[in-house]
Amino acid sequence: MQKLTVEDIEPKGKRILMRVDFNVPLVGGKVTDDERIKATLPTIKYLVDNSAKVILMSHLGRPKGQRVPEMSLKPCVPVLSSLLGKDVAFVDDCIGDRVENAVRRLGDGDVIILENLRYYIQETENDSDFAAKLAGLGEIYVNDAFGAAHRAHASTEGVTHYIQQCAAGFLMMKELEYLGNVMENPCQPFIAILGGAKISGKIDVITNLLPKVNKIIIGGGMTYTFLKAMGLEIGNSLLEEDKIDFAKDLLVQGGEKIVLPTDIIVSDLLDFDSRKVGQLKEVDIESIPAGWVGLDIGSKSIEKFRDILTGAKTVVWNGPMGVFEISDTAKGTYSIAQILAEATAKGVTTVIGGGDSAAAVRKAGVSDKVSHVSTGGGASLEFIEGKMLPGVAALTDKELRATP
Repeated sequence: MQKLTVEDIEPKGKRILMRVDFNVPLVGGKVTDDERIKATLPTIKYLVDNSAKVILMSHLGRPKGQRVPEMSLKPCVPVLSSLLGKDVAFVDDCIGDRVENAVRRLGDGDVIILENLRYYIQETENDSDFAAKLAGLGEIYVNDAFGAAHRAHASTEGVTHYIQQCAAGFLMMKELEYLGNVMENPCQPFIAILGGAKISGKIDVITNLLPKVNKIIIGGGMTYTFLKAMGLEIGNSLLEEDKIDFAKDLLVQGGEKIVLPTDIIVSDLLDFDSRKVGQLKEVDIESIPAGWVGLDIGSKSIEKFRDILTGAKTVVWNGPMGVFEISDTAKGTYSIAQILAEATAKGVTTVIGGGDSAAAVRKAGVSDKVSHVSTGGGASLEFIEGKMLPGVAALTDKELRATP
């Protein structure tokens, strides 16, 4: 880390303005998944234990500058309070007199959560006046919201122009360490698994990974554009017509590095909204029936991928192997999750790149059996693409000391 970290600051008695990612699911005004809150606990506890006054700010959902009661951060208060074992305060705004008064009342070791930043459109616009008002609440800034680090918003980038010390929290450090090591210094063989719906969302990822990896395993909806590029029948499977030529070029450029499924689970009906499929059957990729839709990788593909992954030393996975939201077509995705858990137990470094892949390993019950599950889908994807994350770039550089 060439950026200042929370361990480099002196937090005692200071007001620490901390960006967290409490963008959690709510049902009936209650948090249904507290993983993102738990992920920030090491940094919050460290600051509390070091007598800081901790001011937490986050977004939740996309209220687009409106006060949407269903997107309030207030339900996070009892969850964090329970996890910390101490009372956590809340103020129903993120700027203004009420907020400033609430912050002034904080004692050493106290914690307060501000209301949803995105109740103000100025947050996503990275408005300088809004950023200055947020910055005025703290003396030191800590960013522990890796999931929002790819956004140049007021709370992730703008505030850093008004606070002298801007540091990374422990979660941010952990994310950058794992993803950084995977991309810059992976143990070989290095295997990437890429799934998800479309090639278009993974073009930069594939381009950046191809020179670095030994193999790229392809699954999910993007598979069918590759199969179409090979001249195969894909029925009614997902297809990006405008990416067929790119897929052709990639197959030539990548050669044996590109690994496609050998068989597919297909159905004569898919109603995604109602989570229903019709008749299912397993077919080789050369035998997809006209009018049928590909929904998952088949059993031969699972074993083929297992053989490749068993010989790996580093694996990064981003994107499911099929429509894992439907139980009948989730086997491929969950099998990959289990294979990675088994590989991790044998010493393989396995990094799950957030988003649907993170949800898949949780649903498969193996999130604690892989090396690292990223908390940021979009952020991890952009990092793997080789892009600089604005929320990281904005942090204070460490003073580099010359070697005697």
